[in-house]
Amino acid sequence: MARQQLNSGNAAGIELPKAKLNKETLGHVAQLLSYLKPYRRKFIAALFFLFLSSLVGLAFPSFVGALIDTAQGKRTNDYLPGTIPGILLLAFVVLVLQAVVSFFRILWFVSVGERSLADIRRDTYLKLITLPMNFFAGRRVGELNSRISADLSQVQDTLTTTIAEMIRQTVLLVGGIIFMSIISKKLVFALLVVLPVLIVAAVFFGRFIKKISRQAQDKLAESNTIVDETLMGIANVKAFVNEPFEAARYSHTIREVANIAIKGAKFRGMFSSFIVLCLFGGILGVIGYGCILVSKGEITFGQLLQFSLYAMFLASSLGSFPEMFANVQKTVGASERVLEILAEQGEDVSITENINHVEQKIQGNIAFQQVGFSYPSRPELEVLTDVSFEAKAGERLAIVGPSGSGKSTTAALILQFYRPQRGEILFDGKPSHQYSLTDIRNQVAIVPQDVMLFGGTILENISYGKLSASKEEIIQAAQRANAHQFISSFPEGYETVVGERGVKLSGGQRQRIAIARALLKNPSILILDEATSSLDSESERLVQEALEELMKGRTSIIIAHRLSTIREADRIIVMEKGRLIESGTHRELMENEEGLYRYLSGLQFELS
Repeated sequence: MARQQLNSGNAAGIELPKAKLNKETLGHVAQLLSYLKPYRRKFIAALFFLFLSSLVGLAFPSFVGALIDTAQGKRTNDYLPGTIPGILLLAFVVLVLQAVVSFFRILWFVSVGERSLADIRRDTYLKLITLPMNFFAGRRVGELNSRISADLSQVQDTLTTTIAEMIRQTVLLVGGIIFMSIISKKLVFALLVVLPVLIVAAVFFGRFIKKISRQAQDKLAESNTIVDETLMGIANVKAFVNEPFEAARYSHTIREVANIAIKGAKFRGMFSSFIVLCLFGGILGVIGYGCILVSKGEITFGQLLQFSLYAMFLASSLGSFPEMFANVQKTVGASERVLEILAEQGEDVSITENINHVEQKIQGNIAFQQVGFSYPSRPELEVLTDVSFEAKAGERLAIVGPSGSGKSTTAALILQFYRPQRGEILFDGKPSHQYSLTDIRNQVAIVPQDVMLFGGTILENISYGKLSASKEEIIQAAQRANAHQFISSFPEGYETVVGERGVKLSGGQRQRIAIARALLKNPSILILDEATSSLDSESERLVQEALEELMKGRTSIIIAHRLSTIREADRIIVMEKGRLIESGTHRELMENEEGLYRYLSGLQFELS
């Protein structure tokens, strides 16, 4: 049930957090707005054109009023021509000006917004992928993806639309009130008495209806989740004959969706009635009062029409501000989530085009000296305790032990995914901190048990080990990894798309592509993390042959459950509960009758 609620929350259109507007949060927005700096000239020009476009828009009610008054033989505006053709000609000239200005306003705002957003996305993604592994340990991928997609889309909407619209509506609001005051102060007073009450009521109803709509959306998403789960697990549904249960569960949720929707319809109907009765009634009242002023000769009919158009501008502006303000609040909340990532301390990795370049060459000697380690997310639980061992360049060192003994953690420390809290890790006799992370990781390769391939082609997946490699180098690596034959059997060969996570390939095929990738990288130190534990016998034979080719001439750290695969290792270390308890060759360890290695070896022999 918890999983169902979690999924429904993710599925229901993402509701971004809102933040109160204060000095601190506005500072966060200002930090993101600093990305506008490289494009400030175009941004200032867009602001000027926006202001000009809004002012020009305010001129049209004056043209309409002047046309009506001129048709009646009255002249109420000394700034406009005194003839209908003259007014129309000037109006069309202004209309052309507004069309040109509006085009460049929209183009420049969108251009500045999109380019600055691209810069924010670039920096956020770059920071994200250079953060340490501990950052990802406590966060969901969906949450992080949301920050780059939904959060930054909200920022994009504000940069390209909301800011411009707020400025435009402010100019229309202030300008409309000024022009209306020039026409009739009495009508302005009457309008400002009625309109705010109507706007407050509309905002209240709008928020309430939005809340009900959100509930309906959540329930609908929950029903969609039921459909997804049922269809994905349809074999289980049928095996347990639970079709009636699933149908009832879906039917119950759909009824709740309908009930919430009907409740929302009631309030929308009430809101619509309120609008018809009060809003239009209020406007009619103001216009009626204006007609009285016309009959008294205080204003002309053209001025009344002009005032009515400005009143529409005013109502439209006031009505749009609550939604725009809510968007700004969402943007502040979204910017805080994005800035959390940008403020994180990233790893000191080199971000250059020549990413495979090595400054300090490692020959392959590696040593752990009294290493103690706890994961930062669980500092109270020590995973490694005073672990010390050494592997000389070209040696094969095997690490064995029960699950949870610290074998994979040791591999993660060699790759510098984490730093030990105590002790030191040495490469060629020098502490790891004297090397750059880029140099260490460029010279260490890992072939894991569960190989993760990218969704592109086989060629792209192998070349990930060396992005500058030629196709000939990639084919040669595949041949050495016993992969060329099965790759060539595919109709599209090396251009075969492997699918998400390599689902179109078997486990053995994925392993051999991973080995080819490691061969292409040509590392000084190789980590094999249970690379053959989940394969059938034939696949294991082919992969083992490829591994033998891969291990030639380089230091190999072999983590294995199957002890039969490590008998030829130069040295074997045995770990239990984070401690190194035995060390020696296979023969030496088998001679220890009380040793864990001999016990595990005997246990596997009995099971086989």
